[in-house]
Amino acid sequence: MRERLFSLISKYNLKANSDLGQNFLVVPDIIERNVERAELNENDIVLEVGPGLGVLTDALSRHAGKVYAIEKDSRLVEILRAEYDWPNVEIIEGDALKVEFPAFNKIVSNLPYQISSPITFRFLRYDFERAVLIYQLEFARRMVAEPGDRNYSRLSLMVRAKAHAELVERIGRGAFWPKPKVDSAVIVLEPKPRDERIELNEDLVRALFQHRRSTVLAALKKSHHMLGLSKEDFKRVRGLLGAVPHAGKRVFQLSPLDVIDIELYLLENHLIRSSE
Repeated sequence: MRERLFSLISKYNLKANSDLGQNFLVVPDIIERNVERAELNENDIVLEVGPGLGVLTDALSRHAGKVYAIEKDSRLVEILRAEYDWPNVEIIEGDALKVEFPAFNKIVSNLPYQISSPITFRFLRYDFERAVLIYQLEFARRMVAEPGDRNYSRLSLMVRAKAHAELVERIGRGAFWPKPKVDSAVIVLEPKPRDERIELNEDLVRALFQHRRSTVLAALKKSHHMLGLSKEDFKRVRGLLGAVPHAGKRVFQLSPLDVIDIELYLLENHLIRSSE
């Protein structure tokens, strides 16, 4: 597996494209563990973002019924199509943030780190059973942080509202070529049942977490423009904001249900519009 990757790098005189966040995983044991974590069988349809030189894709093809691999780099698309003859893999050339996703039920990817946040938010809009994903360690820690933790962020809140996330393995930078500047980690992500998912007003969440260490009341006052309130509007409703639920809590202490309390109060008092 490792030999195959370096053979392709040499054959095509490849240089990783840092603009696309290319760091190829070269440790077979990690790839095998991630395939095992995905709990694949012949009925599974797997989405892979950033297949690179196909090392993970090759392992997925042996365990899943179908693999869709989305690759933005046209050089790598040509290599994948020339070097492999997978009967159950379809290479999709394009930007994973923009292309239409095919039907899938699982995701396994060594993600390009530059798109970690937007691709994760995009994944969470879909129904799937399980995702096994490699992120930068710092990003992964934010994904699993709990309310009140120093790493708790907008990302933590949005993930917690819709899914269960577990950091299952830390990966040293030496496991990749070229070697990144930071360590990485494996996250197993499982969406909550649909009736347990909490749909949050993303504009409100952004407004609050713009000032994550402030109190809720202070954050809303500082970010009133993000809620569509002009200075004049804000002056008129300043008194109503004082009674907002959880006003004295720090933003980084808020659970998804706390944010729902705040949203309902703001809606009832016509301080924000419904996000629907």
